[in-house]
Amino acid sequence: MGYEKVKADLRAAYDADADAREAMEDAVWKQDERTRFHAHLREAGARTLLEIGAGHGVSGRFFADRGLAVTCTDLSPELVERCRAKGLDARVMDFSRLDFPDGAFDAVFGMNCLLHVPKAELPGVLAGIDRVLAPGGLFYWGQYGGRDSEGVWDTDRYEPKRYFSFFTSARIEAAAEEYFRLGETAHVPIDGGIDQYQGLVLHKR
Repeated sequence: MGYEKVKADLRAAYDADADAREAMEDAVWKQDERTRFHAHLREAGARTLLEIGAGHGVSGRFFADRGLAVTCTDLSPELVERCRAKGLDARVMDFSRLDFPDGAFDAVFGMNCLLHVPKAELPGVLAGIDRVLAPGGLFYWGQYGGRDSEGVWDTDRYEPKRYFSFFTSARIEAAAEEYFRLGETAHVPIDGGIDQYQGLVLHKR
């Protein structure tokens, strides 16, 4: 499946599910991961943050409430509207084509969005994130994983069914270190059919 088809299906799936996602309960471990990254942002003196795959704006609102100038982006126009309803600067944008100047942000935050990128396309996406990070910038890359696989998730409840790319801990760290310096990684056990959540705090080289 080509990447443009993957993205078109993701946009359609998330547009259709926007109301349901708005009603989802925010997991405690997600709150903990945001708090962990915010401690790094505070220590670094970060002021501007780009969120990729922002969804309905829970993370964006968290960081904005703590004084950061947040820009949210998402493929789904419906989810971008949910972000705007929370008072966030949100734009419909493909994170594989970030339309921002070089070095525009002190930090980039991505929680469970890069897991939709086919492995062959990931280097270009990571290079684009690196480009928009300012010197000394921080990047949070968090996603489900624990095993190495990719493809459409046949049991997905979303329609169209979504494409997922999972990594073992060693492989996601190796992929990250092609572009960034690894700060720390958190591994959160997940109940159900997913092994774990991997949360990487990365530094621009």
